[in-house]
Amino acid sequence: MYKIEICANSVTSCVEAQRGGAYRVELCAAIPEGGTTPSYGEIFLARELLDIKLNVIIRPRAGDFLYSEIEHQTMLRDIEMCRKLRVDGVVFGCLTSGGEIDTNRNRELIEAAAGMSTTFHRAFDMCRNPLESLEKIITLGFDRILTSGGQPKAEQGIDLLKELTEKAGHRITIMPGSGITEDNIAKIARATGASEFHLSARLPVASAMEYRNPTVSMGGKNIEIDEYAFPVTSAERVKKTLENLLTNKKKSTT
Repeated sequence: MYKIEICANSVTSCVEAQRGGAYRVELCAAIPEGGTTPSYGEIFLARELLDIKLNVIIRPRAGDFLYSEIEHQTMLRDIEMCRKLRVDGVVFGCLTSGGEIDTNRNRELIEAAAGMSTTFHRAFDMCRNPLESLEKIITLGFDRILTSGGQPKAEQGIDLLKELTEKAGHRITIMPGSGITEDNIAKIARATGASEFHLSARLPVASAMEYRNPTVSMGGKNIEIDEYAFPVTSAERVKKTLENLLTNKKKSTT
């Protein structure tokens, strides 16, 4: 059975994802930086408003996935917070300086998350050897891997995604993500054999601000963000994605 996970950048996006029929959301802050751990308030309210599965990214900063001891301790505390807030799953991934899976740090985080679902996120796409990394992640006990197949977009990484899905079998779920839309999801599903998919399905929502100071930017000069349009998940786009997947399933069984 196909499952859609929505990368939600806000509680509003979480609610829209649920309204559109998503199976699960991954709640993140700082999406333009690849996603970081959201605030206590965001997680609390999302859990209060959602009936569907709620996963939370555990990532203390943007950038690489080689973490200091202080950052590692922060991640452990964030997982503890998620447990207290009754989150269904957590999403994380730690690498060594050589691009290998950091077995010790990931194991500690897995143990801290006992009883919750665990996803190894797109740190996987920065690994030196994806097939060796797959086996290490399976041994650690993760439930799924979020990956674009080592490419900027999942559609470009179809060959590796197919190979990973076949090698993983029933041992772990391979969940394609990055650049997946209602227009290409059926193609990716057919080509890879995957059953879970990660996408945002967002549309820009214009700011209601009437007065705007054009000389000041909160994001700095080198960050290209429209501060007067906020992207929010669209329930209609989620519905359309599911419809296209269902159509693909019917075609493949006839």
